[in-house]
Amino acid sequence: MHADVARAEFMETLTGVGRRIRTAFNARVVAHGLTYARARTLFCLSRLGRLTQSELAAELELENATVVRLLDGMEKLHLISRLPVENDRRAKHVVLTKHGQAQADIVATIAAELRDEIIGDIATADLRGAAAVLRTLAKRLDPAS
Repeated sequence: MHADVARAEFMETLTGVGRRIRTAFNARVVAHGLTYARARTLFCLSRLGRLTQSELAAELELENATVVRLLDGMEKLHLISRLPVENDRRAKHVVLTKHGQAQADIVATIAAELRDEIIGDIATADLRGAAAVLRTLAKRLDPAS
């Protein structure tokens, strides 16, 4: 029974920590005039570069229609541009504008500050062990990851 209690406690803690991290991150990006979804998109595009809308939807784990609405709003705010994909009239590449990159830099700073506050004093070996457990969980949830 002890193993079952430990497993339940781990999953409850993991879920709660994930929510708290998202809430803290959201509060900080909102203070800079962004939404959580826009901040995630900026961060993703800054990290991965030019993506098609479909690739971006997959990366963000959102439906294509949701991403289209998200990008429409971001385009109006001059955060992103959509460029045609050569040899595919239906597809569009999504790229950050200069303003979008500046906002992405703010998001990256917020993420780094939050990361330092939350885990900055935890031993590297402990972090590596925890990351290994989380990677195992991710593979069990999505064998393609």
